[in-house]
Amino acid sequence: MIKSLLNKGIFLLILLTGFFSNAQIQKPVEWETEVKKLSETEYQLVFNAFIEENWHLYSQNLPEGGALPTVFIFENSGDQYELVGETKESEPITEYDEVFEMDLSFFAFTATFTQNIKVTDPTIGSINAKVEYQACDDKACIFDSKKLRFIINQENVAPEGNTTAATKDQDSIKAADKNVENIDPEPKESFWGIFLVAFLSGFAALLTPCVFPMIPMTVSFFTKQSKSRAAGIRNAIFYGVSIVVIYVLLGTLVTVIFGADALNALSTNVWFNLVFFILLVIFAFSFMGAFEIVLPSSWGTKIDSKADKGGLVGIFFMALALAIVSFSCTGPIVGTLLVQAASKGGMAPVIGMLGFSLAIALPFALFAAFPGWLNTLPRSGGWLNTVKVTLGFLELALAFKFLSNADLVLQLHILEREVFLAIWITIFGLLAFYLFGKIRLPHDSPENHISVGRLITGLIVMSFTIYLIPGLWGAPLKIISGFPPPLQYSESPYGVGNSQGGFSENQELPEHAEYGPHDIVSFHDYEDGLAYAKEKDLPVLIDFTGHACVNCRKMEERVWSEPQVLEILKNDIVLVSLYVDDKRKLPEEDQYVSETTGKEIETIGNKWSDFQISRYEANAQPYYILVDHNEEELLPPSAYEPSAEEFYEWLKEGIEKFKNQNSDVINKKSESIFN
Repeated sequence: MIKSLLNKGIFLLILLTGFFSNAQIQKPVEWETEVKKLSETEYQLVFNAFIEENWHLYSQNLPEGGALPTVFIFENSGDQYELVGETKESEPITEYDEVFEMDLSFFAFTATFTQNIKVTDPTIGSINAKVEYQACDDKACIFDSKKLRFIINQENVAPEGNTTAATKDQDSIKAADKNVENIDPEPKESFWGIFLVAFLSGFAALLTPCVFPMIPMTVSFFTKQSKSRAAGIRNAIFYGVSIVVIYVLLGTLVTVIFGADALNALSTNVWFNLVFFILLVIFAFSFMGAFEIVLPSSWGTKIDSKADKGGLVGIFFMALALAIVSFSCTGPIVGTLLVQAASKGGMAPVIGMLGFSLAIALPFALFAAFPGWLNTLPRSGGWLNTVKVTLGFLELALAFKFLSNADLVLQLHILEREVFLAIWITIFGLLAFYLFGKIRLPHDSPENHISVGRLITGLIVMSFTIYLIPGLWGAPLKIISGFPPPLQYSESPYGVGNSQGGFSENQELPEHAEYGPHDIVSFHDYEDGLAYAKEKDLPVLIDFTGHACVNCRKMEERVWSEPQVLEILKNDIVLVSLYVDDKRKLPEEDQYVSETTGKEIETIGNKWSDFQISRYEANAQPYYILVDHNEEELLPPSAYEPSAEEFYEWLKEGIEKFKNQNSDVINKKSESIFN
């Protein structure tokens, strides 16, 4: 019995822990205000935002259809004071958002907004303002507002240049010594991803005609010219280190010239994407043998003369000579890596060049240490050109991603999803035929047969090509998610030949309902959804969401679309989606002041946000709650859950509990009738 009680206690503790970990009021942004005196009648109102790590606050200037911008509302402006110009903001970070398919600007760690005013009434004592904003991290978004007050007291206001806090957000203000610069918090995972891709690209560069034959030649030189085996190993290691230094210096040079933030901004620029589309096409044709990209021959001659001096200096110039001589093969790969790294910003170009150069340098050091391994290397031949041409096809496919980015930003609808996929199907189809030996390009050696490795690679490429074909008819193609334009950006968003979104024209929607994501019947009013759930004897899934909630869209696109989850959402529950950022005004008689937060509830979004906070003690989205007809929670809430299987199990568990409750109710009614 003790063991049973202990197990129940542990289970209860797990439930409570899960509940409180999900249900909590999050305040990722805190606000502080300042007043600066510019002249006898002019002042500057300063809003300082302190943002928690891993969260970001959106800019005031966002395109329509994206996230919610930060908005400042000044009460009674025009009576005792006038606004001078627009509200200015510190420099934001701008990145392309694949969910909203547009450039979005945001702030990390801190942000500063300023508004100049001209006082027209000398007796003014204070100015009240309100800020409405959206903040997100990689799992949730919150939509919030804050009332702030500026004390206009001429005795206490400092002249411009000094900073005097007039009033602060009293909800646990952040430490004042935070770094005021907008730092781009680049996740460590993305740097590791860049490093891994660059490292693999370096190995691909090794297998090109310009580099591979250099391995035995260079290693033999060090082992023969060195007085001892140890000296040969030491010289080869220094040669490898020199290669790393040369390429890392290149990445550092790119970062210093353009600047870390400038690279990040360039990656979302239309002209940047167009220029690199053209560059990658040139690189691709070069790899295919149309022409060679080489540096001036005089450079190689001068470097070779320096290498003849011997010693460590000579070895360094030998490494530099390798970089120059092999440029026709490594240049396009290095250029592509720098382009990709530029889209990440920060130190990404340096990290990329470190990974690439390590892959190039390691074989020289290892084969120098173990010369016997040279006998295991395959002989040079036509297969090296096959590797080079294959890389050319991959470069060409990648080029159209940059062209697609430019088209998406401009919303030209030239390179829509079907066109993009048709181009990729053509590119990878031709690559498969090339690998099967049906197509020959310049510099290819005549062959009577193809190797087993080439055949296997061709089969993989052909399988991938066939996989792409259903995408023309609306298949999601999750393996390449993020490369082609999204499903909505196409001629037929619901698939070719299906303009109605996949549901029957004769199907009638319930009253007050509409079709949501994936044609799921959805209610946008809680009472309407609850009434329909009672009518159909189904549980209610309350979906606290937002029109501009990035993570909500991710859940809908990547989790709700899974067949087992979609089946439940369409048939076994009643979905009630409550948008906390709905800006439509409530009728005056329905407006009120929240008993929980003290805020004025004026819009539909305010109403559902207050509903979430007051009843469930949470304010982040997405946020999912399964309730029965008595509005009781069937199990602890769920938030952002990228695993479709986990979300499916959560839904399934709640539905089973709802069915068991109904069975208990029926049994009790039957017992009362018979008794």
